[in-house]
Amino acid sequence: MINRLYNINRTKVKRILILILILLPFLSSAQSCNCSDNFKSLVDKIKNNYVGYKDKVNASNQKQFTVFTDSLKEIAKLSSKMNCYDICAEWLSFFKDEHIGLSFTPGKATKEEVNDFFSTTEKTSWNEKTLDAYLLRNQKNLDNIEGYWTYAPDTYKIGIVKDSIRNEFVGFIVRTNVPNWENQQVKLRIKKIKDKYHLIYFRGIDHGKKFPWLVVKKDSLELGYFGVWYKSKFFTNKYEPRTLVKKSLSPSFKVLDKETNLLVMPSFAFKYKKEVDSLLEKNKELLKTSKHLIIDIRNNSGGLTSTFEQVLPYIYTNPIYTDGGVVWATPDNIKNGYDTDISGFPEQTQKKFREETEKLKAHVGEFYPLYEGDTIEFSQVLKNPQRVSVLMNRGSASAAEHFILRAEQSKKVTLFGQNSAGAIDYTEIVSGKIPCSYFTVQYPAFRSDRIEKRPLNNIGITPDIVIPHHTPDWVEFVRTYKTAN
Repeated sequence: MINRLYNINRTKVKRILILILILLPFLSSAQSCNCSDNFKSLVDKIKNNYVGYKDKVNASNQKQFTVFTDSLKEIAKLSSKMNCYDICAEWLSFFKDEHIGLSFTPGKATKEEVNDFFSTTEKTSWNEKTLDAYLLRNQKNLDNIEGYWTYAPDTYKIGIVKDSIRNEFVGFIVRTNVPNWENQQVKLRIKKIKDKYHLIYFRGIDHGKKFPWLVVKKDSLELGYFGVWYKSKFFTNKYEPRTLVKKSLSPSFKVLDKETNLLVMPSFAFKYKKEVDSLLEKNKELLKTSKHLIIDIRNNSGGLTSTFEQVLPYIYTNPIYTDGGVVWATPDNIKNGYDTDISGFPEQTQKKFREETEKLKAHVGEFYPLYEGDTIEFSQVLKNPQRVSVLMNRGSASAAEHFILRAEQSKKVTLFGQNSAGAIDYTEIVSGKIPCSYFTVQYPAFRSDRIEKRPLNNIGITPDIVIPHHTPDWVEFVRTYKTAN
């Protein structure tokens, strides 16, 4: 009897173990996506690895930061996944660093998890029908920002209307073909103080809260790296969106007049280096015989400095100093940011990367001076172009700002436009994980030495000549500026 009971119990135990093994992935997933656990992990990840942490959290704001963090920690204990995403984004916004963020990676979640995640995004009671009626009823009293706005061909159509309860403007989905977005879900919120508009937040493609810069014009909204949105025209209850063309990030070269050439570089991503080099080689005779070169890097969000290295001889007049800096050599930073796949780069570059990684491994736990300040020198100063005008704006960031810092040292160069992004003090992005498998956190591991004498975080580089936002054609402004002065 005892043996029989033992065998029955053993069979039950086996069944229970099998059931646990079957359910384990689901149980662990549920546990790993607990908001409280993820928020705590995020705080620890940034505190232990973000190179700017000790600059941003100091004696002057430590108490405020602790209260802020603790309050969100309490909210996280009762939050759903989508709300957790917002809580984490809000906490990260404290650092005011364009290179810090949290992203959702649907590929690492089940279809059910993805649907559950995105279905909980905030919604408004407004819809196309109620907005139409509101616009018709209040035509004489509408704020310029109220109405329909479109981004890219068939991508998004949103309505923006005054939310009287919260005393702000809400932008909601009217129509879209973007997966995981539904009508009435909130895309953005904007506050108006006196005559100025301030973005409260914008939700990216993954529904996460983002905080790009905002420029409001009569018929357009510039939302930093999230592009330009255009207002639809209102004709007796019919809205006609503009025909929009998706912007290419490939470089281009154009002759504007007998003295002026235009070089447009929308991105310094490494994949465009060959195109930039080829473009310069193809047009080298024009560059050598034309007096004025306009270089347009507006909305260039960065990439690698090697992408623009062949441009430097055309702007050069004297040695160009480049700043050095330190990398916080933590195990996470080395593993996820430096000891990674570099197979897509030339062998010489790969060798350099491998050497740098070994140096970091030998100095774990240190703010290691991986890069020293350097000076770029060329053997000659080219006669032409005699003048170089660099067009920049708040969308010019990271490697684009490195280009501006090099360019401004030349006697040939004048900077035109608006301040750059101010996303250059802390760079070299590392991607790390927190317990929930489909959340990824990004943060910088490199800190520039320039911070001590010229911090640019959120301030940006100031142009020599400011071009007002309402100027319709910035290139034409620069081209004719020489004749007006």
